[in-house]
Amino acid sequence: MAGNTFGRVFRVTTWGESHGPAIGAVIDGCPPGLELEAADIQQDLDRRRPGRGGGESPRKEPDRVEILSGIFEGRTTGTPISLVIYNRDARSRAYDHLQDVFRPGHGDLTYLKKYGIRDHRGGGRASARETAARVAAGAVARKVLTAQGIGVIAYTVALGGVNASERNLADIASNRLRCPDPEAAAQMEERIDVVRKQGDSLGGIVEVRVTGCPAGLGEPVFDKLDAALAGALMSIGAVKGVEIGAGFKAAEMLGSENNDAITPDGYRTNNAGGILAGIASGEAIIARVAVKPIPSISIEQDTLNLENEPVKIKVGGRHDISAIPRIIPVCEAMVCLTVTDYLLRQKAVGG
Repeated sequence: MAGNTFGRVFRVTTWGESHGPAIGAVIDGCPPGLELEAADIQQDLDRRRPGRGGGESPRKEPDRVEILSGIFEGRTTGTPISLVIYNRDARSRAYDHLQDVFRPGHGDLTYLKKYGIRDHRGGGRASARETAARVAAGAVARKVLTAQGIGVIAYTVALGGVNASERNLADIASNRLRCPDPEAAAQMEERIDVVRKQGDSLGGIVEVRVTGCPAGLGEPVFDKLDAALAGALMSIGAVKGVEIGAGFKAAEMLGSENNDAITPDGYRTNNAGGILAGIASGEAIIARVAVKPIPSISIEQDTLNLENEPVKIKVGGRHDISAIPRIIPVCEAMVCLTVTDYLLRQKAVGG
């Protein structure tokens, strides 16, 4: 396996590089008869798109998606769906000085060790630019889920050490960071301004919530739903940790505190995060991801060149201060792809 394809039944292969002509995705296994047009995909891509100011990269990519196959008269045909997004604002010459130098925190060195060759222009395949293809494919998966009454939403709960104390999901759209706590969102923006002036970057935490997922979805032992979700979210380059439900706090709890009591009306609490024994319980699925700071910073760092000589580096260039909020639709996409794949797997066995 080359590691560029995701899913068992709803299969997605992404392709392309940050500074190549285009990026895209091929979806195989999408059910026929699903109403789908480019606008359905574009709304999610617009949330991930760079060049909108704040703490985000000034690279101005329109990210207009084109559907090349798999659609007839506005509906999916059941054949492979090919999606393409052309790169319009790549400035490859800005990376010429990095051709012989490894950037700390990036995959420059590891890609070279694996393939013996690397694309230094923005990281090539390892660039966050690749996630636009995931978002496009995830938007198609979202259409499958919506038809089944399943919703997926993500939002910021921490950024740069500022934590949201509220979960008012109605407030998510009221701020650029999609934080459910407007007061915390304002403090996060202040933190971004300070760090930008320092030439540094910030990490944070994104929470993803799945509602309407039917009980019984998942697989036993090695293909647990929570394991698949963790793997899908960890496949995002900036993600360095995933927890489900109570997560790491469960290690501090008593069994009597962590167990979700079962009543005629359902579970009294949801420390399990909607998944028990790897199978959906019918409660909301809740996952949180730890997002690392953007590694490309203006502060001088120590590194090596191709001759294994110590050198200093200032990356600079057009980079985000934080992967948040642009990573939010990417997290949603990977969860949509995972749940859709498991939904179709369940239908395949008559569930």
